[in-house]
Amino acid sequence: MNSAFMHPHFLWLLLVLPIAAFWQYIKANKQNPTLKISTTEGLSIKKSWIIKCRPFLFLLKLVSLGFVIIALARPRNTQKSNFTDSKNGIDIVIATDVSGSMLATDFKPNRLEAIKKVAESFIQKRTNDRIGLVVYAGESYTKTPVTSDKIMLLNALREVQYNGLVLQDGTAIGIGLGTAINRIKNSKAKSKIIILLTDGVNNVGSLDPISAAEIAKDYGIKVYTVGVGTNGMANFPVAKDSNGNIVFQPQKVEIDEKILQEIASITKGKYFRATDNNKLEAIYDEIDGLEKSKIIENRLMLFDEQFRTWLLLGLFFVVLEMILNRTLFKSFV
Repeated sequence: MNSAFMHPHFLWLLLVLPIAAFWQYIKANKQNPTLKISTTEGLSIKKSWIIKCRPFLFLLKLVSLGFVIIALARPRNTQKSNFTDSKNGIDIVIATDVSGSMLATDFKPNRLEAIKKVAESFIQKRTNDRIGLVVYAGESYTKTPVTSDKIMLLNALREVQYNGLVLQDGTAIGIGLGTAINRIKNSKAKSKIIILLTDGVNNVGSLDPISAAEIAKDYGIKVYTVGVGTNGMANFPVAKDSNGNIVFQPQKVEIDEKILQEIASITKGKYFRATDNNKLEAIYDEIDGLEKSKIIENRLMLFDEQFRTWLLLGLFFVVLEMILNRTLFKSFV
């Protein structure tokens, strides 16, 4: 709630008040007659309080005029409310690989944490879209259904971690894509998008990735695929030592780029290769630029007019001055 004046130029009239007060002071001094005598001891009388209060009548006039000027300037409280129309939004599902290989340290601090960080930034930018989250390894499940609740989604994203006790290890690209399709296939949004991230080769699962891509095509779902991993060698987790710490060993990075490219081609999406943190961030920025929502912002403004209060105060002091002028101070003014 903000306070403002609809006609602030009227406030310049307030400059009249000090000028009028000064003029009244000069005029009053000229109107008072003077008599020069050697002593006033025999003439001294005590002034009544009515005579002392007589100048306040003019003060009432100035106060009433000031209130009327403020009323003319139309003071009011303004409340602004902005909201967006999400009818033209996009529904997106992020399907991310959480297999053990996502702990590889060719990204900082590792692949999984790098993906989470960039995905968080992406989600925060998509203010007009609904987004869901699917995680997969040898199996898959929906972490968050498609929702516009960004706080819930971001909290769920931060909770994502590798846990071999929850999901069978491995890389079931087809299963992960299939779960994402189920989450978005019945969407009424103008555009349906899946961002599929993996760092390996499809090696488990009952659903073939290409078959899953054909299903996505039938539902009008576009799939952007992202291969995550540096070129050459990377430190992969291979075991745990006696203290429970993960042991890493250099291994060759293998990503099934051919399948990822075919998935993207079938669904009219695009394939990307992320070889480090910066490249991963650039890929999300590019996807963000390719899939823009039409955001319609509506602005609602509520006005609470305050001029009536000022006008009534001004009229009150006018009436008060008139009453006093014609009653109590009638013999002196």
